Amino acid sequence: MTTHAVEPVEAGAPPLSLLEKAAKVLSAFESAGPRLTLTEVVQRSGIRRSSAHRILDQLVQLRWLEREGRDYRLGMGMLELGAMASHHNRLRRAALPHLHALHESTGHLVHLTVLDGSEVVYLERIGGSDDSVVPSRTGGRQPAYCTASGKAILAFGDSGPVEQVIRDGLRARTPRTITRPESFRRELAMTRERGVAFDHEEGYRGVFCVAAPLRGVGRAVAAISVSGHGVHREMERLGPAVRGCARAVWQSMFGPGRQPEKRAQPVDAGPVGLSQPSMDNMMAWLRFSDWM
Repeated sequence: MTTHAVEPVEAGAPPLSLLEKAAKVLSAFESAGPRLTLTEVVQRSGIRRSSAHRILDQLVQLRWLEREGRDYRLGMGMLELGAMASHHNRLRRAALPHLHALHESTGHLVHLTVLDGSEVVYLERIGGSDDSVVPSRTGGRQPAYCTASGKAILAFGDSGPVEQVIRDGLRARTPRTITRPESFRRELAMTRERGVAFDHEEGYRGVFCVAAPLRGVGRAVAAISVSGHGVHREMERLGPAVRGCARAVWQSMFGPGRQPEKRAQPVDAGPVGLSQPSMDNMMAWLRFSDWM
């Protein structure tokens, strides 16, 4: 008689979420051989066989796992995810001292952001309690089209992400949000000419921002910005300061006069070896699991 694993649930505890079950399935591959069968995954994870089978199939589709016959093993998607985390950690470590210096010299809130699809993600936020009026947080997201950081990255990148942002819709967040595609393209062209992007209350009333792309001679991999209520009175002064900070971070990562190695890819296209479709699939699955 075949017995099935029973998912342990404490009395009164809510059932495991999809993400928690998936985490248990993936954890089954820790300190294990390179391959596991469905039965071994069930035994190691404690997840019911039917649930484990469905989750394994989803993870194979996402390329987080690979399947050969009856065996499963970690896939390229997991390696790519690790590369993305390593890339972001390296970027954050290189940027932190310069972000603190920029905050001290300007007195305004400073952000480090990357592009994910049509949104910017905040990797770092440097500021004090007085900056709480700016609705941002580390790990948070904002639409790219109405942020200076998003425009700075999009202006110095391929046309594909720009057109994707436009297809997703330029919805008005305030009366000053740019909502016409041609106006948005002109704004990006002006950003390329200036070398910095501006946000004049386009995302939130009363919040202004100036951002510079983090790049060498190629596409932008991130952006550094200064935000706040009084920023609009200091645009001319803050622009060069933000550009200088971005240059300093780039030099900390790659050295003066050096170009990044060929394998270094823009963040919006994912880290080393990470294709945009796999990145999109991964983020979609995480959102579906209510994790992001």
